[in-house]
Amino acid sequence: MNKREFQLNPFVKKFNNYINKINDSLKRELELYSWSEFYLPLKYACDGGKRIRPFILTLCAESLNNGNLNSLNSRAQDNISTVSTAIELLHTESTIHDDIIDSDNIRRGLPSFHVKYGYNASILTADFILGIILNIGAKVNNNQVAQEIANAAIKMSEGEMLEIRLVKNHNISQNDYIKVIENKTASLFEASAKIGAILGKGNEQQINALANYGKLLGIAYQIHDDLIDYNNEERLFNILVKQNDEDNKFVEVIENTYLNYSQMAMKELEAINNNQSKKILEELTNLQSLT
Repeated sequence: MNKREFQLNPFVKKFNNYINKINDSLKRELELYSWSEFYLPLKYACDGGKRIRPFILTLCAESLNNGNLNSLNSRAQDNISTVSTAIELLHTESTIHDDIIDSDNIRRGLPSFHVKYGYNASILTADFILGIILNIGAKVNNNQVAQEIANAAIKMSEGEMLEIRLVKNHNISQNDYIKVIENKTASLFEASAKIGAILGKGNEQQINALANYGKLLGIAYQIHDDLIDYNNEERLFNILVKQNDEDNKFVEVIENTYLNYSQMAMKELEAINNNQSKKILEELTNLQSLT
């Protein structure tokens, strides 16, 4: 997606106010490292993107506070903004690695990070990003939040490693496919929603419901994305489909699977009182709204 396509994207246009705030927070965080040789590469790595994960974090916090954050003190509001940046940075770090592993040369309509800066700089930049995330965790000073970010990073790595093994062996079950998604993609959606609930001062039931919402939405999101981008024979989803004799019928089964996950995500929101932010979270379960 080039810059113009990004600006015209219906999702970006509709939620421009949220996305601008997230971008402003991300810009402020990156400017703390303007002295570093990594500064310009970091800006390139973070450029573009719909900021879906920090958006979910913010919405979950809002949904527990009558649809806005005004009832929280300024420190709590700052923490939500700062941690949303850490979530986006963790996603960015993962995309740098993913593009190398998947040999993807284009991301968001531009050369992938490793194509522009080389493999060595990619590895080091990803390490630098993890350092920034640790710094953010120290600033926020919330052990629960730090643990959720760490758990997501661990699961994402586990998911990537499992995917590499499965693609190499070309022996994949539908359960394997879902397990990869749960770890590689859904774990960060889950962490985003759960952290939003924690920082939004939710009770245990609300925190668990929103964590489940994030996980289920993340699974649906990745399946939907794989169905759209059904063209790379070395990707996990395509290998799975090719293993089935009736390809079209199996794709229909997978389409129903993603719809089931999105419906389960919607059901988790029943634990949250009605307000505008909850309404947007419900809207996001229609995966068409995210494309």
